[in-house]
Amino acid sequence: MLALLERLGNPHLGRATVHIAGSKGKGSVASMVESILRAADQKTGLYTSPHLYFTRERVRVDGDPIPEEEFARHAKSVRKAVDDSSAEDDRRLVTFDLLTALAFRAFRDSAVDAQVIEVGLGGRVDSTNVFEAKEVAVITPISFEHTAILGDTIRKIAHEKAAIITPGCTIVMAPQQYPDAEEVIREFAAEIDDQKLEKYLEGEDAAVVVDVALEYSWRKLSHDVYGQTIGIEGPASAVKTKLPLLGKHQIENAATAVAAFEALSQREGKRIPKETIANGLASVRWPCRIEVLREDPLVIADGAHNRDSARRLAETLVEYFAYDRALFVIGCGSDKDIDGLAAELAPLAARVIAVRADHPRAMDPNRIAESFGRLNVDAEIVVNVPDAVDRALAATSEGSFTLICVAGSLFVAAEGRAHVLGVRT
Repeated sequence: MLALLERLGNPHLGRATVHIAGSKGKGSVASMVESILRAADQKTGLYTSPHLYFTRERVRVDGDPIPEEEFARHAKSVRKAVDDSSAEDDRRLVTFDLLTALAFRAFRDSAVDAQVIEVGLGGRVDSTNVFEAKEVAVITPISFEHTAILGDTIRKIAHEKAAIITPGCTIVMAPQQYPDAEEVIREFAAEIDDQKLEKYLEGEDAAVVVDVALEYSWRKLSHDVYGQTIGIEGPASAVKTKLPLLGKHQIENAATAVAAFEALSQREGKRIPKETIANGLASVRWPCRIEVLREDPLVIADGAHNRDSARRLAETLVEYFAYDRALFVIGCGSDKDIDGLAAELAPLAARVIAVRADHPRAMDPNRIAESFGRLNVDAEIVVNVPDAVDRALAATSEGSFTLICVAGSLFVAAEGRAHVLGVRT
């Protein structure tokens, strides 16, 4: 990856960087940080994954996906750089590597002031982990995920995530569910500064850890089906704003985003009015994260795909919505923990419609139905997501159900969203 970027003229360098790793919430935090930066009159680059409908969604300048012509131009440049190299140099390059390089080129050519970069997987050997130094490294909550790749303990997983920390950067640590995760992050921050102390003796500060759980407080003030009014207080500001995302976890993500933005502003010697932060959070757009698609009947799309995200989805449905019973349309990737997801959602489910998503890695819907069936939830199988949503809507017209939730993976939520809203994909 570094060799490829070298041939492209190191497009990842030359601007402020906020790098975000973690198991949950890193995409939401990235989107929030970028939105606040844009509200502060910064020209921004945002790189996230996966996309909902088209690949260009992953590479955004000032909030918008880059145009098709621009994407094609950068893709040709990256392709040429690969073709000009030896097979030995690029034997490990994969699609995500090439998209990452393309994003850095787009941000350089657009002369963005700051780039917000979401890690794809893990951190230590992720394609985005190519900086010797950066301004801010954010670690969102760490939990069990991709254990075959990242390790089978929280300590191992946290070590992979914390490896995005570079000497001298400000580390923003979101509230951590597991004490081992917090311990590893702090250990890694101290260790990396010790290892490279000589290089940074000339006036470079040691890595600073901003502990969001200790230094910030947050609360929900009110909510409706499309968002919530929240309050966030920290060392530099107290903000009240409307956040167009639902769930306590999104308030926590917002506090982490504010901490990251304030850390960057402090490093740059800027004093930002609290109204800027409030406006940035109020302008966030992050679809398929407990997103209400329609109210009558109530239809929600969410990308929950493992036990932790399903638990947060269930908590939000109980706390934020009024309904008699819930019907779930569930589709998953073949590698997902369907038993864990089912365990969290089954107590709310009156019925489940299991579906195979239009995706090559989709799970057999029979496995989904079996997981919920073992928990005494009635389950049926429908051939695809649009038909499953229509089946659920037909059931609500009978008066049996008042809430429909499409979940199990982000691509299933996106299919449901497209069908309900009439989005062309």
